[in-house]
Amino acid sequence: MGMTVEMVDKKGPHFPEPLESPEDGQYERVLNKKVDVAAELDYVYKAITLTRHKLKGRVPLFGFCGAPWTLLCYMVEGGGSKLFVKTKTWVYRYPEASKALLQKIAEVCVEYLALQVKAGAQLVQVFDSWAAELSPSSFKEFSRPYLAYISENLPKRLKELGLEQVPMVVFAKGAWYALDSLCDLGYQVVGLDWLQDPAEAVRIRGNRPVVFQGNADPGVLYGTRSEITRVVEEMVNGFGGGKQGWIANLGHGITPFVNPEDLKFYFQEIHRLTK
Repeated sequence: MGMTVEMVDKKGPHFPEPLESPEDGQYERVLNKKVDVAAELDYVYKAITLTRHKLKGRVPLFGFCGAPWTLLCYMVEGGGSKLFVKTKTWVYRYPEASKALLQKIAEVCVEYLALQVKAGAQLVQVFDSWAAELSPSSFKEFSRPYLAYISENLPKRLKELGLEQVPMVVFAKGAWYALDSLCDLGYQVVGLDWLQDPAEAVRIRGNRPVVFQGNADPGVLYGTRSEITRVVEEMVNGFGGGKQGWIANLGHGITPFVNPEDLKFYFQEIHRLTK
């Protein structure tokens, strides 16, 4: 989209020249830029195709993108933040400019994900990593419409490209208050972090055809084997036991210094308790 972005070790995405305001000139350039996603991210698609071939069908290959709201946060803050002062200044001082940029990002996300599927991704996930920075009403205004845009338009774009439909996953970290809404967005899978009680999530979902993914606290992997077993039992029972309507996972990424053997044990216990 015309902005410089760097991946900094142990810090994540970094924008050395973030957006300052709608009047700074860069905003208009980003908003009006015609983005050739295939050309700009050709290396990503080559990596996906290579990975798909190397996997040889052993496991499905996820494609993913950041959600529009989360990407806006990085573009304005320049990176991760504790207070998100700049982003909140944008949405409360320049709400319409923020929405125009969110829409632009959503359109690029659709093309980005569609081309990932073309390259070999078998399902795709949209990560709204900073969703918890939004109040319930702000989530409805600055995140939900653009998550919905992706779920509504990605299937259309796949059809235009002559590609088969793939499952879509949405993960809005910390937005436990929005679970009911997320179940209505058209995604086949809703990811849950460890702040959401599995049994309560199942109750909120009701009979809607939505699969959950998650959701143990990644920190349990620092604990004893007996504690890992306890958390897995609690999670399995909360999701109703068995293997239906749930993709077993952690509630977020694996944190540093986790012993791989403890992670292996975590999944072994899931298999043992869901036979």
